Amino acid sequence: MFISDCRREFYDVIVSQRVLLLVASDVDALCACKILQALFQCDHVQYTLVPVSGWQELETAFLEHKDQFKYFVLINCGANVDLLEILQPEEDTFFFVCDSHRPINVVNVYNDTQIKLLVKQDDDLDVPAYDDIFRDEEDEEEDSECDSDGSEPSEKRRRFEEGVIERTMKRRQRREWEARRREIIFDYEQYEYHGTSSAMVMFDLAWIMSKDLNDMLWYYKNTQEESEVTNLFLRMKYVTDIGILQRHVSRHNHRNEDEENSLSIDCMRIAFEYDLRLALYQHWSLYESLCNTSYTSASLKLWSVQGQKRLQEFLADMGLPLKQVKQKFNSMDMSLKENLREMIEESANKFGMKDLRVQTFSIHFGFKNKFSASDIVYATASLMENIEKEGPETTNFIKALDSLSRGNLDKLHQGLDLAKKQLRAIQQTVASCICTNLVISQGPFLYCSLMEGTPDVKLFSKPVSLCLLSKYLLKSFVCSTKNKRCKLLPLIMAAPMDVEQGTVIMVGIPPETESSDKKNFFGRAFEKAADSTNSRTLHNHFDMSIIELKTEDRSKFLDALISLLS
Repeated sequence: MFISDCRREFYDVIVSQRVLLLVASDVDALCACKILQALFQCDHVQYTLVPVSGWQELETAFLEHKDQFKYFVLINCGANVDLLEILQPEEDTFFFVCDSHRPINVVNVYNDTQIKLLVKQDDDLDVPAYDDIFRDEEDEEEDSECDSDGSEPSEKRRRFEEGVIERTMKRRQRREWEARRREIIFDYEQYEYHGTSSAMVMFDLAWIMSKDLNDMLWYYKNTQEESEVTNLFLRMKYVTDIGILQRHVSRHNHRNEDEENSLSIDCMRIAFEYDLRLALYQHWSLYESLCNTSYTSASLKLWSVQGQKRLQEFLADMGLPLKQVKQKFNSMDMSLKENLREMIEESANKFGMKDLRVQTFSIHFGFKNKFSASDIVYATASLMENIEKEGPETTNFIKALDSLSRGNLDKLHQGLDLAKKQLRAIQQTVASCICTNLVISQGPFLYCSLMEGTPDVKLFSKPVSLCLLSKYLLKSFVCSTKNKRCKLLPLIMAAPMDVEQGTVIMVGIPPETESSDKKNFFGRAFEKAADSTNSRTLHNHFDMSIIELKTEDRSKFLDALISLLS
């Protein structure tokens, strides 16, 4: 059931209860969790936080805690499946689900007792009507006994024939209704996409309660930048939300210039600005950032010798010496940095990179520490998928969550270093895949598989890293191929998951097009292909377009996909 008043129907209900927070492992979920934690601390709400990275961990966490808790808050997990069927909870258990995954399962929508959905009502949800997908069970048993006392045989026969016709008509109507229901459900669940971010829902709750802070606003902003980095949300939604954010930023960070109202330089300040679409360039060298940013790497085709020449020409056109661009950005001459953005933008237009300037937000802590929202997204995502074991499974999650707090800049800098390694690994893998022609057309989609022994292959056994690699590879392939048909195809990417168990992780992403439609049809296609071939798959990720598959079942699974999508 959709909640119309988050404060009254959600927060006021749980504020006096013990609550279990089940939080997915993505940047949006972490930011929403930070906002909710701040609200809980204000009102001294007792809660336990459990990170969950997939459906198996969600079920395990519920089974371990169901006797101690009656109220569960799920962040970025649980909306797109039938929760009651999966978890089998008691009738006095209640779930509050704040999830950006779409479409929302219809059973969750129409359950008005145990499932409460925290979703912005202005989202275009297109949920089917109740009568189209649910039908009250009818008693189909007809009273076949006829009153024989004084009845003529012809009367009995006539009533019997009328009953047969009536039952036949009812069965036909039911078959037609069921066929129509299957068609409606298929149309509704066919595409997977993302709606309003969970952090935005939580920030709106804090705003309504007059408890919104600059820190909360920054968490909300990071989720918007995540959508730009990973292409999760629809482009028009991103543009709309930027406008909303700008108003909140002005409200929180506007001060008159007199001494009485001026902020201390050590205070946290958020600013809206136009910046360069270059990954981590303020914490890296300009040269490394140009080489390892998806947009510039694909536009200049840096995997080729000709592309490297174009990069040198690009730098020469700006008049920037190699010695300057190859040292840390902070160490560059101030005279060069003053007009750097305008110089880069002017030269980028000559080299066909017209979208190098983007709208974004930055955060300042005093004179020294300045971060853009994309810096935080890259750092947090890298901390969450750090492949170096440093303790229990939840260590990465806790580190990533802590890195969002301004008091933990050391963890944030650690995340930035990991992000640089990740971006280098992605660009090297993209260059290798294109130069060795690993991206092949399978008819209705492109396919690329990383072999065991590929450099950094362990990193790409993680879902977010593999998704980033897939998006960067598709963008680069579209820029490099001359085949017009291939430019319109989606991509399926596979990487080794667990060598001992013989499994691969596979992700499907939509085509690289100019349209704002980021809907993904691979989730349902994967399910159907697995069912039709009895492939041993594990649909454990909250994103349905990511699956785990037995290596020996891969060929028949792909054949089924080709047949299904052709």
